[in-house]
Amino acid sequence: MSVRFAADDTMTVGTAFRRTAARLRKARLHYGHGTHDARDEAAFLILHVLALPPQSLEPYRSMRLSATQAKRLQRLVAERVRSRIPAAYLAREAWLGEHRFYVDHRVIVPRSFIAELLRERLDPWIDRPVRHVLDLCTGSGCLAILAAYAFPRAKIDASDDSRAALVVARRNVVLHRLQRRVRLVRSDLFGALPHGRYDLILCNPPYVTNAVMRRLPSEYRHEPRRALAGGADGLDFVHRILSEAYRHLRPRGTFVCEIGHNRPALERCYPRTAFVWPETSAGPGRVFLLARDEIPLKPVAVDPETRSTPRPTRQSARPRAR
Repeated sequence: MSVRFAADDTMTVGTAFRRTAARLRKARLHYGHGTHDARDEAAFLILHVLALPPQSLEPYRSMRLSATQAKRLQRLVAERVRSRIPAAYLAREAWLGEHRFYVDHRVIVPRSFIAELLRERLDPWIDRPVRHVLDLCTGSGCLAILAAYAFPRAKIDASDDSRAALVVARRNVVLHRLQRRVRLVRSDLFGALPHGRYDLILCNPPYVTNAVMRRLPSEYRHEPRRALAGGADGLDFVHRILSEAYRHLRPRGTFVCEIGHNRPALERCYPRTAFVWPETSAGPGRVFLLARDEIPLKPVAVDPETRSTPRPTRQSARPRAR
């Protein structure tokens, strides 16, 4: 089945939706880059062609596509099926709630559960003014920008070790007119931020395990590998971040980190740590929060022979708060 939109068609949005969804469903594509199934993606592509934000198609079902819009939709659907490139890359846009972000192959497509928590300003876990925020592994800059909206008086540092990703992030900072509040920093985690102290640190690091990386669907292979691969247990970056986060948080500061499906591995590594697992649209277990004084100081070593992570030894005394 192909989606045929002739130049003289006066096709309605409802008809375009049915044809597009059927074509995507038959192609057996994989989703997860802002859409969940063929119907969801068909709606996304049609709304993009109509220059409308993601929302219900119901109010527009009787609207007719122009010949130009029909041709553009046909090209997008054909390319999506042929190349398996995520629709967000083809559209050059992704949405988190009401906020639009520019995306291309230099960054992963925004889809963080932390974005859901920021809509509520991390309530009830943040109960004091937030003045300084760090977004580690910022990629497209989406979480840094959402943090700026959530905490209007805060200054945001957004860091990434990819120069290419920071170019995309800068474009989004300008798009949202936040140049005065969001500072972009090229840094390998905390490396270029030795003296930074923050009320809140956010991080959506690479956390895909080696086993999962080997069987990723084609769609995910279009994203930067370095932004996905998290090592044998998916926690390579998390261990490094936890070992340094304490000294970069202010007293009563909070660390928020997304780890995908790796909760069991994390809790095996840090059995004495009181992780908080807030509810998200995928349930609890995808994002954890830690108060500054709960962060484990001693990094956990990984056995290079077995690639397994042993239980941590007794932690050394913490440095005094500065």
